[in-house]
Amino acid sequence: MYLATTGRRDTPVRPRSGGAGRRVPGTVLALGTVSLVTDISSEMVTAVLPLYLVLGLGLSPLQFGFLDGLFNGVAAVVRLLGGYAADRGRGHKRVAGLGYALSALSRLGLLLAGGATAGIAAALATDRVGKGIRTAPRDALITLSSPPEALGRSFGVHRAMDTTGALLGPLAAFALLWATADAYDAVFVVSFCVGLLGVLLLVLYVPGQQPDPPVRPDPPVRPAPRGRKPFEALRDPAFRRILAAASMLGAATIGDAFVYLLLQDRLDLPVSWFPLLPLGAAACYLLLAIPAGRVADRVGRRLPFLYGHLALLGVYATLLAPVGGPALLLLVPVLVLLGVFYATTDGVLMALAGPVLPTDGRAGGLAVLQTGQALARLLAAAGFGAAWTLWGPGPALWAALSALLAALAGGWALLPRDPSGTPAPGQPQAQIPERRTA
Repeated sequence: MYLATTGRRDTPVRPRSGGAGRRVPGTVLALGTVSLVTDISSEMVTAVLPLYLVLGLGLSPLQFGFLDGLFNGVAAVVRLLGGYAADRGRGHKRVAGLGYALSALSRLGLLLAGGATAGIAAALATDRVGKGIRTAPRDALITLSSPPEALGRSFGVHRAMDTTGALLGPLAAFALLWATADAYDAVFVVSFCVGLLGVLLLVLYVPGQQPDPPVRPDPPVRPAPRGRKPFEALRDPAFRRILAAASMLGAATIGDAFVYLLLQDRLDLPVSWFPLLPLGAAACYLLLAIPAGRVADRVGRRLPFLYGHLALLGVYATLLAPVGGPALLLLVPVLVLLGVFYATTDGVLMALAGPVLPTDGRAGGLAVLQTGQALARLLAAAGFGAAWTLWGPGPALWAALSALLAALAGGWALLPRDPSGTPAPGQPQAQIPERRTA
């Protein structure tokens, strides 16, 4: 059971003899609640947006795909600005709050657009920009409020709460559409109100400043200067290796949408079932996020991150296997393995990289890492789509499997053995709390 600390400021908890600290910092639980509420809001819209744009407004799938891909790419780049802005003056909460507020206002923009393509495009752009701005400052707040030896658990708790919202959002959207006879405006209004609630929770319950890591009684060291440059983290060899490994593995990740399309192609599922496929993987992610984080804290984050990509390799292999009989024989393993992949890689990667970065440049460094991984995945999705078009789904999936095998070999060689124990740039080893080894 996880208990929040009662103060407005979180003090890192020293691990007990039996393992990492038994409490999850209050800041992590507050951010998890904000993410839960915000994901309900965003997933309500995400679940119905393809139906609204393609069936309701008459956009072609190509037009929708172009808009979605373009704005996702913009969000990946905006993360750099959000991370840099958060590190200046340690304004992590302010920048994250701006991102959450922009995403909430985008729901109102969809309502006011009235079917105009330009208005819808502006609302979608606002949502993606808001998401891009808030991600790095939010994850930096988690790393700054948690002891290094418990970062995996903290990110696991946060991601589990975030995924709970991702599960509830589509269910709420379809319930609203059923109750209002397909009134999309009702979904947008409720989503806007829920999004504003997330912003209010952030303002009231997330502390504005986090304490610096505890300093041992060693000779005084001049603190690192504030206001680091956006790409300052690239000077650190350990961070460069983490970035290279994450980008390499991201370039072999074809994306969830293609996995679900391949499942539908193999099983000939009814179209009405397609929106429910992500719920299976999300449920598995929800169940495994906290245990995966605890395991990562005990054994180190390098191995769980690599093993998670082995689970993705299992997804590809299962989709290629000549499975006969009931659809569940293919459906269940693919969705479970996809959930395992996200549970052992998403928050674990942030926990792996966080202690390598200095406290006054953590949001910017995480933004660089997230942007590199996101752009690599966009390239992977584009490449897989082109391969599917030219060669068909089977050969394209074999190519993706081969690329992932090569990326796993590269990641095994590149990732530092114990990056969480590496001193951050500008900080001596004495300022990094000791990391308990399993």
